[in-house]
Amino acid sequence: MRLVRVWLPAAILLAGIVLVIVRGGDETSIEGAAALWGAGLSVALLNWLHRMGVSGDRSRDEEDEARAYFDLHGRWPDEGPRA
Repeated sequence: MRLVRVWLPAAILLAGIVLVIVRGGDETSIEGAAALWGAGLSVALLNWLHRMGVSGDRSRDEEDEARAYFDLHGRWPDEGPRA
C-alpha cells in the first residue's frame, strides 16, 4: 500500500524533474514537467481523500459497536459500572 500512497506520486514528480534535466529546460520539457507534476499531485490528493474516507468508516464502526454494547448492558463502554 505504501507503494501506491507514497512512491507512485514521488516517482511521477521525479519523472518531471528528470524530463527537464534531460531535455535541457526547453519550453516543451517545462510543459511536460508541469503535466507530470499535476498528475503526481493528483495521485497524492486522491490517496489522501481515500484515506480520509476510510477513517470515517472506522469511526462509524466504533460507534456502532458502542451502541450495540449499550443495548446489551444499558451503559456506554467508557462508563464505569453502576453503583
